[in-house]
Amino acid sequence: MNVLFMGPPGAGKGTQAEKIVSEFQIPHISTGDAFRLAMSQGTPLGIEAKSYVDQGKLVPDEITNGIVRERLQQSDCDKGFLLDGFPRTIAQAEALDEILQSLGKRIDHVINLKVDRSFLLARLTGRRICKSCGATYHVIFNPPKQEGVCDKCSGELYQRSDDTEEKVGTRLDEYTSKTAPLLEYYQKRNVLREVDGEQDIEDVTSQISSLLRGHSE
Repeated sequence: MNVLFMGPPGAGKGTQAEKIVSEFQIPHISTGDAFRLAMSQGTPLGIEAKSYVDQGKLVPDEITNGIVRERLQQSDCDKGFLLDGFPRTIAQAEALDEILQSLGKRIDHVINLKVDRSFLLARLTGRRICKSCGATYHVIFNPPKQEGVCDKCSGELYQRSDDTEEKVGTRLDEYTSKTAPLLEYYQKRNVLREVDGEQDIEDVTSQISSLLRGHSE
């Protein structure tokens, strides 16, 4: 079962991905994780990507696509995977189609978490992240048991510098212009599933699980 998560920044993709990969025992693949793996392994593409990252530059699509291909070829993806944060553009989606076709795979479900812009602004500006393990919290919607302290590893929680209202608005605008057209792309392929991302976290998880179980059964 091969799944793609979509949704604007702050829609809860990371939180839901963690729950879904645990339930269905498939790897969670984000471009950031794939980059780090390729760079740590010293693959040719990983070395190329590192040269861009070290300079603070965007990694070109051809390198990103190649790293995603390498990651999807690994044995833990044989029974499926959950992609998060890729593709971000139509060009990347077309490249992903080619990659999967060459591997004898296809996307089974595109789960789109729908969240209103005003809700996203409130959610993102209240987000706090653990410096140690990367766990995500929210001062209102998902607070830690102890303010400023991670429940999982007792690490310090912080607010990302780009979680201000102005910068969040810019990111949402960019998502709408570049990534939202992908919804139509996948709708035409009859794999798009819409989920209300404003529900309680457990309700969102339950709805996604039901969609995926329906497919797997």
